[in-house]
Amino acid sequence: MKKLLIRGAVLVNPAREIQECGEPLDLLAVDGRIVAQGIGLPDEDAQVIEASGLCCAPGLVDMHVHLRDPGQTQKEDVESGCRAAAAGGVTSLACMPNTTPACDSPETIAYIVEKARSASARVYPVAAITHSLLGEEMTDFEALKAAGAVAVSDDGRPVPTAGQMEQAMIHASRLGLKVLSHCEELSLTRGGIMNEGEVSRRLQVPGLCRGAEEIATAREIALAAATGCPVHICHVSTQGSVALLRDARRRGVPVTGETAPHYFSLTDSLLEKRDADYRMNPPLRTRDDVLAVIEGLCDGTLSAIATDHAPHTPGDKADFLRAPNGAVGLETSLAVGITYLVKPGYLTLPQLMEKMSAQPAALLGIPGGSLIPGSPADLVLFDPEETWTVDPDRLHGKSRNTPFKGMTLTGRVKYTVLGGAVVYSD
Repeated sequence: MKKLLIRGAVLVNPAREIQECGEPLDLLAVDGRIVAQGIGLPDEDAQVIEASGLCCAPGLVDMHVHLRDPGQTQKEDVESGCRAAAAGGVTSLACMPNTTPACDSPETIAYIVEKARSASARVYPVAAITHSLLGEEMTDFEALKAAGAVAVSDDGRPVPTAGQMEQAMIHASRLGLKVLSHCEELSLTRGGIMNEGEVSRRLQVPGLCRGAEEIATAREIALAAATGCPVHICHVSTQGSVALLRDARRRGVPVTGETAPHYFSLTDSLLEKRDADYRMNPPLRTRDDVLAVIEGLCDGTLSAIATDHAPHTPGDKADFLRAPNGAVGLETSLAVGITYLVKPGYLTLPQLMEKMSAQPAALLGIPGGSLIPGSPADLVLFDPEETWTVDPDRLHGKSRNTPFKGMTLTGRVKYTVLGGAVVYSD
């Protein structure tokens, strides 16, 4: 019998709205499960973490991660991505299918599942909707689910036609798979590499119009309304997309949405540096969009915060105009949430954990997101007041392309626990 006792932490449990100013408690885990909370729990035969001054919350559940494995392991692989996850307090993650080859077969799903067995986070594969992400032949959802997929997506590219997306939503709904939609109308992208607006015009570089995201979001909402089948909108970045989701959810349409930390904290003004680490898709937008995304998180329009962790090598990112899109985010997401949402008073810590742990787990239908006895002992212990400066060279993954480099953030992960075992300590 393996015991872990966390002594004297402030428990932050979204399921019970325990406030961050509550009385410190002990938490006991036995054989990978939480069994008790209280004061003065016995420590006999237990590994003890003295957690005075720390918060203890359910491990983060990141429902949008690119592990680049198989085929692009110079950027990241399952093991290195999970090391980065553990350093950021992430205990479960869903990995996207735009690998090489694409995650479109039971064999590729099985490969990821097997590599993840010894990793420091739980990995849940997302399978491709179409073979090779080409938007043509549909994959075998039933076989992919049997192999271990928890959702389907062609993330990195949109499903090109409404008819095909309708089929995917209906079939996935019957199987209990979540459909995750990359919303982008490709006919409107026109080679854009950043948000279309004042900054792109000043830099004289092609811009990505917000309409490309919003038209595709409207399509998915219309399909969900017509079929009654749920769909989840990935990486929401614009004021218009937030408004579309808000209206749809008020009407009872089965649609949910996520955003990423960079969309509630950073703006396209950073592109003035002509540094490709600030380029992602969808791109950083304007201050008005940032405020709209924050409002969407506050009023429940946006259900989840996910990183869209997208590693690239320094060589990949060397040329501002030609670099691939994407930024890493697993190790900074909690601190960015505390710095830009909790500290200004937009969300409480339990509300942040709802967006970063409980809701993503519920959306994917996986364990996690709670400190209630019987839940998995997947935990993050963090100091909500400690400040630190993001140093790309000290990140735990293979890549360094963080848009938060050099920034001082509040909230530092001190321990990450997976199944009752410590997998990261600061």
